[in-house]
Amino acid sequence: MANFNLNKVILGGRITADPELKQTQTGISTVTFSVAINRRFAAKGAEENQTDFINVRAWRQTAEFINRFFKKGSSICIVGSIQTRTWTDAQNVKHYATDVVADEAYFVDSKAENGSTGTYTDAPSFQTQQAPKFEEISGDDDLPF
Repeated sequence: MANFNLNKVILGGRITADPELKQTQTGISTVTFSVAINRRFAAKGAEENQTDFINVRAWRQTAEFINRFFKKGSSICIVGSIQTRTWTDAQNVKHYATDVVADEAYFVDSKAENGSTGTYTDAPSFQTQQAPKFEEISGDDDLPF
């Protein structure tokens, strides 16, 4: 496993501010937002909560989807990867940032719970399929193995 590389993140939390869609100079859609995620831990014999604020960036159709259907306070599930950036500012100070780049975004709340109004006409529609009907076999004698 000397060449094993894996960078996969799954986050679930609430969006801290309305996502704002922007366009790059070449017209590619991007959106940045922060997700608040509560983390429980044991401290001094009691369970405590701490909130982590994770910066997320999405691109193209995922960015447009998030901008259209999510707002401040919406629960969201993100699947993506961690990306680090470095840059040097005008005062020659080096800065570091770590973000999650969202490849997928999912609804967590129902429409009624997140306070949305209207219909999701452009949201992907998923059709449920029934499981196929199987013939029941009464005895093991009829099995070919």
